[in-house]
Amino acid sequence: MGAQLRRRTALAALAGSALFLRDTREEVEAQPAARPGQPFSDGTVRDMARDLASRDYRAPNSSLPRAFTDLSYDDYRTLRFDPQRSLWQGQDLGFRVQLFHRGFLYAQKVEMFEVVERQARPIPYDPGAFTLGDRAPPGADFGYAGFRIHNPLNTQGIYDELCAFLGASYFRAVGRGLLYGLSARGLAIKTADAAGEEFPLFRAFWLERPHAGANSVVVHALLDSPSATAAFRFTIRPGDHTVFDVQAAMFPRVEVTAAGIAPLTSMFFFAPNDREGVNDYRNAVHDSDGLMIATSRGEQLWRPLHNPRDLQISDFSEVNPRGFGLMQRRRDYLGYNDLEALYERRPSLWVEPISDWGPGRVQLVEIPTDGEIHDNIVAYWRPEQPMRAGQEYNFVYRLHWLPVFPGNRDLAQFTETRLGAAGRSGRLFVLDVAGGKAGEVPPDVTPTMELSNSAGEIRNPVVQRNPQNGGWRVHFELAPGSARLVELRVVLKIGDQPLTETWLYRWTA
Repeated sequence: MGAQLRRRTALAALAGSALFLRDTREEVEAQPAARPGQPFSDGTVRDMARDLASRDYRAPNSSLPRAFTDLSYDDYRTLRFDPQRSLWQGQDLGFRVQLFHRGFLYAQKVEMFEVVERQARPIPYDPGAFTLGDRAPPGADFGYAGFRIHNPLNTQGIYDELCAFLGASYFRAVGRGLLYGLSARGLAIKTADAAGEEFPLFRAFWLERPHAGANSVVVHALLDSPSATAAFRFTIRPGDHTVFDVQAAMFPRVEVTAAGIAPLTSMFFFAPNDREGVNDYRNAVHDSDGLMIATSRGEQLWRPLHNPRDLQISDFSEVNPRGFGLMQRRRDYLGYNDLEALYERRPSLWVEPISDWGPGRVQLVEIPTDGEIHDNIVAYWRPEQPMRAGQEYNFVYRLHWLPVFPGNRDLAQFTETRLGAAGRSGRLFVLDVAGGKAGEVPPDVTPTMELSNSAGEIRNPVVQRNPQNGGWRVHFELAPGSARLVELRVVLKIGDQPLTETWLYRWTA
């Protein structure tokens, strides 16, 4: 999984541990339907989740000897899985599965099953598949913490890591030529709540053995938390744009007023729009640089990310959104100058609802951070109505792991947002626009800029051609006065038709 594993899942594992280490009662069994050789269908996990929601929450098994819990991150990485023991090794199925051992921050035991010809069988614990040294006594059955799927994504015959499920309900994936970056989750509950966030856990997985020549693999997952259970079906299709088709059925135990559907988690440390107080040789450090939203009205929103001084929550109200995602738009090495992290190769992740999700809002949470080892950005869909106990809620959507989601190809995009000083107390905003029809504007025409601000004063707004990118540059000054927070909005138009997407920004003192 590489050096990025620590940051991607440490937060989830610690938060999850806070939940299940409180309860050392006997582990809840996975249900009779999942025992060896039992029939399995697309409704099996859904039925299990529905039944589990009718019972009190009981934390999964997280007891381990100190030889596994007292590991450092580097120690944990030495618990390597032998690729020759991979599930489906040598079967020419296009996919192979490697397992993660429990230990370090990943103490929760996750049940693993293989589904073959509609029969579910447990994947037995095999200590010989790991380099454990003398940590495991003979006959011990510690079980697994998660898994990763390999596929010849980049080179025929070479099985690269395609995706991984490890820590609470977190998972990651890559498209061709990309490296691990941001994560997705099964479900978020009470994110940024003053009383503390609840981290649902994947308790069990069922991996369907693919047929020879298949271009996809199916994974089923059972999610559990004190507030809700859920059943997930992931159909995973690798490629230039790796796609997860997701079917989720959720069953609240209690009324859930702060649910986050299709949650995404990423890192933003600094960039040209926000590097105050940063003393770093690199030009930018982030896994994502903006939130993009496609509304049901046909508008495309672009909200550059920010590393705030205080926690910030932004809401974007919508009915039946067409999509949203955290993007990494800057794709060139010179944008970052980091030979090791290679941030220009981190994926963007786009959420495409397949069914109507009704009224609600895309919510963006930006958490202050003093370094790149912390995931501090969260985005998800929050339904307008609470999820009520005893009801079933279904969400069908598609996750696209890709370099950049193109969105509306007719609209130019804001490719750069830069901030600098303007006088003693003002801020200069410089925005670059490219793509779409930005290069088709006649030489004697200059787009008009619609610019609005919630507070402060706007000065010296200018739109000019940018010969360096074939598009346009927008710059203006903000004099905030006594305002501590200013919401800004910019769109370029030709006549009454938008030339660009809509740029949104929250400036904070």
